[in-house]
Amino acid sequence: MAVTHTSDQTFMNDIQNGLTLVDFWAPWCGPCRTIAPILDELDGELAGSAKIAKLNVDENPQISDAVGVKSIPTLVLFKDGQPVEGVVGVQSKAALKQLIEKHR
Repeated sequence: MAVTHTSDQTFMNDIQNGLTLVDFWAPWCGPCRTIAPILDELDGELAGSAKIAKLNVDENPQISDAVGVKSIPTLVLFKDGQPVEGVVGVQSKAALKQLIEKHR
């Protein structure tokens, strides 16, 4: 699988089934660029047990506002369309794996 890019229009459909970790980010954000390769690695290791999606907050303000994103990167884990937990800032791959495992 590959990290999915989602938008205000596709977001609800993208998070409906199973676990989806959504990275709320922007291209100008240094910490967002730092976490991007970690998310790519993690996506490869999840092997279909969870998805990773990215939402550009500058291009998609409706969902960002609805979720309550105040700073980026914000990562929110959704389970079957409902938010279950979130973290702000750069996280290690191990911490993100633990977050996902906790909600399986």
